[in-house]
This record gives sequence, C-alpha cells and structure tokens, in this order.
Amino acid sequence: MGKTWATLGVDLHVEPTGSGIRKGLTEALREAVRSGRLAPGTRLPSSRSLAVDLGVARNTVAESYADLVAEGWLTARQGSGTRVAERSVVRPAPQAAPRRREQARPAYDLVPGRPDLASFPRAAWLKAARRALTRAPHEALGYGDPRGRPELRTALAGYLSRARGVRADPERIVICSGFSDGLTLLGAVLRRRGLRSIAVESYGLDVHWTLLHRSGLRTVPLPFDELGTDTRDMTGARAVLLTPAHQFPMGVPLHPDRRAAVIAWARRTGGLVLDDDYDGEFRYDRQPVGALQGLDPGHVVHLGTASKSLAPALRLGWLVLPPSLVD
Repeated sequence: MGKTWATLGVDLHVEPTGSGIRKGLTEALREAVRSGRLAPGTRLPSSRSLAVDLGVARNTVAESYADLVAEGWLTARQGSGTRVAERSVVRPAPQAAPRRREQARPAYDLVPGRPDLASFPRAAWLKAARRALTRAPHEALGYGDPRGRPELRTALAGYLSRARGVRADPERIVICSGFSDGLTLLGAVLRRRGLRSIAVESYGLDVHWTLLHRSGLRTVPLPFDELGTDTRDMTGARAVLLTPAHQFPMGVPLHPDRRAAVIAWARRTGGLVLDDDYDGEFRYDRQPVGALQGLDPGHVVHLGTASKSLAPALRLGWLVLPPSLVD
C-alpha cells in the first residue's frame, strides 16, 4: 500500500518501501508539475528537508530531483536551489459530456408501463398545487401523520370508492412514494409477522419480486392460463401478490371464478391478498373491472399509484389496508 504525504502544498503519493520509493517519488513530483499543482518557478525544499518530511533517505530525494532535472521538469542552479522549470503546462482538457445520440421519435410509443408524459396536465396541476399551498395550514408543512395528509386520504377514499369500488376509510389509507415503496413496507411487515414466502404471478414483474426478496421473502410462482393466474390451489401460502384487474404483462383480467377462489382462500386461512391495481382505471373495450378489495376489505390490501394515470415522477402511491395492518 502506498502512503500520501501533504507537503509542498500538494499531496504526494509514494510507495513506502523497496525499490519503488525513488520511482514513486519521481512520478508523484512529475504529475504535480504536469497538472499544474506545482506552478512554474516554485522552489522545492532541499533534498535533506524533504527526505526528513517523507521519512526516506536523502539520496532517494536527490536522485529523484536529478531525474526530473534531466527530463526538464525541474531546474537546479547553485545558490538558487531546485525549482519547477519555467515552461508552459498543458493541463488535461476537460472531459466533454457524452453526447446523447438523437433517436428518431416513433409515431406511436408502445413501451409498456408508462403514460404519455406529454399529456401531463401541467397548467391544471400548477393551478391546483398553488390553490392547495395557499389554503394549507402551517402545520401541513411539518412531519404530520405518518399515513399522509388527511385531505389527501379523504380525497382518495372518495375517488377509489367511485372509480374502483374500493371500500376505503381515510383512517385505513397510507400514502407512500409509489407502488414500490408500498410493497417494500408491506414486505417488511409480513416478514416481521413470520412469513417466509409469498405467492406471485408467473408472468409478474421481476422488479417487484426483487423488492420482496430484499424483505427476506421467497417468491413462489402460481400457474397461469387463459383465465389468468390460477388461484384454486394455494396450499401453504399465507400471502399472494396479484394484478387482478389487468394482469401484467399478459393483459387479461382475473376470471370471476379465480377471484372468488382467492377470496375464499383468504377467508378460510386468514391469508392476505395484495391487490396491485396499477392501471385499473384504463379500459378501451369495457367498463373497468372493480378492484378485488371490494370483495373483502378485511383480507385484501389495495395498492394504487398515480404513476400510470399521471406521471411516475410524482412518486405518489397509496395502500388501503385491513384494520389489522394500519398500525
């Protein structure tokens, strides 16, 4: 391992033992001159004093000085000592930021998992944000209720009831920073309650599985067919993560018989269903399928997000929890 000395007003990194001392000192001084850290005309300490500072032999410093004089980096004159040579120092050119390669914009962006960001209602959002900030009491800017502002939870309760058929009490809603944050919170709670594994959809999102793994939970994939995820046999499971309104990425809603089966399983075993309602509002060929939570609020956690309906950068999500999980 090398050692760094602060001397001459610069840091010198030198190998402390063996034949590398002279070479290391020479390279360190050369680099200090080349980079401009030692300016032209700077007088260097005598070989004796620098050797004492560095804890090396005087001859080592003298030989290093001689090497750099021979290379033209230093000058040595009787009565004037050793100085940095008067020469133009070429500093390294600043690294230009890599240019982003311009890509042709497609006529239609079919990349899944994100909304049309150009359609974000900037003007309406700014107007609403200004109105909310003007009316907000001073304490709204503090830490407040860990579940989130009551105004937001009340507005969400009303919206989810109308749009998704969720039975939502503002007292059982927890605001989080998007779905991933909510899933991380739930994973930690389930692990503390003694769960070792959680059932997931075979064609689910590996990002979510990774979050569950980090919480200490093993993921067990369920079978999948034309009716969606097969929830008829969940022997041994205590929790399951589903996208019942619009399975990701296959796109089918969970069949009514499968919805009934998973609710029956939860009631029979005390299991917990995590209902990932990431884009349940969107349908083009029918009315949106109601959220699974409406069938049994005591055994289903409803997880929602504004990432698909507005923009991911808002980092706004919510959990509608059974009473036993709120605390």
